[in-house]
Order: sequence, then structure tokens, then C-alpha cells
Amino acid sequence: MRFVPTRRSLAVGLGIVAFALFAYMLARETPLFAIDRIEVRGASPRVAGEVRQALASLVGRPLVGLDGSEVLRRVDTLPTVVSATYDRGFPHTLRVTVVPERSAAVVRSGANSWLVSTRGRIMERLSLRAEPSLPRVWVPARTPAPVGALLGRSQARVAVRAVGLAGAFAPRVATATYSGGTLVFHLRSGLEVVLGAAADVKLKVAVAERALAVLPSGSTFLDVSVPGRAVSGAGSSVADVLQGSSRG
Repeated sequence: MRFVPTRRSLAVGLGIVAFALFAYMLARETPLFAIDRIEVRGASPRVAGEVRQALASLVGRPLVGLDGSEVLRRVDTLPTVVSATYDRGFPHTLRVTVVPERSAAVVRSGANSWLVSTRGRIMERLSLRAEPSLPRVWVPARTPAPVGALLGRSQARVAVRAVGLAGAFAPRVATATYSGGTLVFHLRSGLEVVLGAAADVKLKVAVAERALAVLPSGSTFLDVSVPGRAVSGAGSSVADVLQGSSRG
């Protein structure tokens, strides 16, 4: 049996559609659902403040019809944020959840310093003695370092990312270098930890932690480039010998 809508049912249906459209337009054009609060989740108070500042001009705009791509574009361009998502918290709240950049090291170039994330992204310019607990990675003078960009020098980026993978071991690292295919952590104690190729960093660091507990007195370097065969000694490290031979 074929159903044929009556004039009354059609009128009711059209009325519902018209009311919905009217309600939508009303919500868009009136302060009924205007944003008066921006809630930021997943970030430190400092980064949350940066997010709120980036979105400050959205306060007063209606949640209905909000341009989500504009929200994400504003937040994603912040040098302290990896990515973001958002949600509408009716009637007046815009909720933003961010994945923040995680600081790994301080990159130094002459008298200039920058905070760099575990991904190698330049987060901010620093004063000379800022963040003393973070490892230092040196780059040649006049190396371009625009805030928000990835570190331009690939060797320095490898060193920074390796420090980021070192986890709880990282505070023991004073400086990190990657040259001639050899990654070296120079510890605050004066010891050099030679990791060799920039692969299996977590495994090599775990081996180094165990080896440091039983290291012979007077050792100046620990080579964990072959994790199954850690080697320690005094004098020139394996990394120094390799770099010296590569210079001829």
C-alpha cells in the first residue's frame, strides 16, 4: 500500500523545517550562544594562556556556525603546540584540547639560544642562561632559527631528537653532538657516552644506565654503540678517534 502524505502532514513538516532554520539563524545572529569562555585542556598554564590569547578575538562570536578550521589554524601555528582539536560546550564555552610540544634541548649559536622540542621544532628564543637543566646542542654561527620552524641543520636535529628519546637520562646530559654519523652524549660528570649511529637510542641509553653503575674508576668514556658489548676506557673515546681519522 502506497503512503501519500496529507496536506496537513506536509504543512507540519514544512513548519518544523522552517522553525529549525529560524532557530539556527537566531542562534547565529544573537548572543544567545555567544562564546564567553575558552577552556584549554592538555597543556601547561603557560601554553594554555597562549592558546587563549590566540583565540581571544573569537570571544563574543556564536558557537553555532563557528569556523572550526579557523580555530585549529590559529592554535596549530603556535610554536608550542603539535596539534589541537576543539568542541562546542553549549551554551557559551569553546573547549580546545591540545597536544603540546615537549622541550628537549637548548640550541646554542654564539650568544644566541633557542628552546627546541623533541621533534626539532624551535619553540622560542631564550636568554643565555635560561633552562640550565636542559642539554645544549651547538650549531654554527648565523644558523637560521626562525621560531616555529624545524631546526634547519639536520645534524643538530638528530642530536636534539636523541636527547628527547633519552627520557629520564636526559638531565644527566650537558651537551649532545652528532657528527660523522656518531652520536655522543657529554655528561655533566665529564664522561662521554658514545652511542654511535642515531638508532636504538632508548636501548643504548638503558645499557648506558646499567653500565654506569659499575663503571671502573677513572673512566672517561663509555661506548654503547654496540648495545650488547659496552666498552669503557680512559683517554680518547672511540668517537674522538673516528672523528680524528675522518679529518685526516
